[in-house]
Amino acid sequence: MELELEGTDLKAVLNRLRRAQGQISGVIRMIEEGRDCEDVVTQLAAASRALDRAGFAIIATGLEQCVTDIESGRRNGEDTAAVRARMEKLFLSLA
Repeated sequence: MELELEGTDLKAVLNRLRRAQGQISGVIRMIEEGRDCEDVVTQLAAASRALDRAGFAIIATGLEQCVTDIESGRRNGEDTAAVRARMEKLFLSLA
């Protein structure tokens, strides 16, 4: 399944990923500076949440496109059960 993110969807996902990138850079810097463990873990948790949210946004868009593809009969012969199994695997990968 090819993912087609449009305008605002793409911008939102990219913003989340850039935020996570900045947070991860911050975590690395904090560790190098010997910062407090609690501060490091708090920043790391924020980066993790940003990545999770970006992943869920991508999956939600993928689901929407899958449903559209199924309804219009453009799934290249893949049955509904196979599509469901792939989507379930994606969700579990972020769990």
